[in-house]
Amino acid sequence: MCELLGMSANVPTDICFSFTGLMQRGGRTGPHADGWGITFYEGKGFRTFKDPKPSCHSKIAELVQQYPIKSCAVISHIRQANRGGVCLENTHPFTRELWGRYWTFAHNGQLTGYENLEAGRFQSVGDTDSEIAFCWLMNQIDSKFPQPPEDWSQIFEVVAECCDELRKLGVYNMLLSDGEFVLTYCTNNLHWITRRAPFGKASLIDEDVTIDFQQETTPNDVVTVIATQPLTNDERWHKMATGEFAVFHYGELINKRVPDIPQDLPSSAS
Repeated sequence: MCELLGMSANVPTDICFSFTGLMQRGGRTGPHADGWGITFYEGKGFRTFKDPKPSCHSKIAELVQQYPIKSCAVISHIRQANRGGVCLENTHPFTRELWGRYWTFAHNGQLTGYENLEAGRFQSVGDTDSEIAFCWLMNQIDSKFPQPPEDWSQIFEVVAECCDELRKLGVYNMLLSDGEFVLTYCTNNLHWITRRAPFGKASLIDEDVTIDFQQETTPNDVVTVIATQPLTNDERWHKMATGEFAVFHYGELINKRVPDIPQDLPSSAS
């Protein structure tokens, strides 16, 4: 399985600390050695860095780790390939345009029966189940909303319903962002933490690095980090439930849906 990393913040914030932990899982402390990528939003634009090489050995990953790009929305991914070859076009995150906005997507899991998903104008470049699912999701949104609705809760409802459909095809953990909202969906493994004043210290699990957020923030900062598995060992992370959908807006949780799922229903696959 792959691993996801996302961030939503109310002020432009760098993700160097969390990314330092994630990149170690890309071939050193974890088996996710089939490429990595990260997208930073800046206003209406974005910067994406990708490499089909393991992140723990990638010079590009070192650049991202050491270069404090500040953003209010970030999507990142380290890959353990199961659908599609190891190459740049199959490396997450993927980005498409809708309503004059760039939408970025990353997926952790494995789907079956995805080949016939109707993508409309959002055609896949690579051959992963993830990108095909993303194109189908964008086509569903585009079909239902030729123009963006005034009430964005309608968008969230449609995305959550589409994620439920994709989960029927297998394991589907997702991050999706348009640069303002960060949408998340969980099948089996997705965690999040919101940091706000009073800030404290945190230590990475995968690298001997500790940070004192008090020295890096202001009292008004709100930063939420989403990850497949917790990145720190001295903070309380929230584990999402099977079928849970959540939306973060500039660091704050603004929309959450937890379905009533029987306890004996399988929630994961491997």
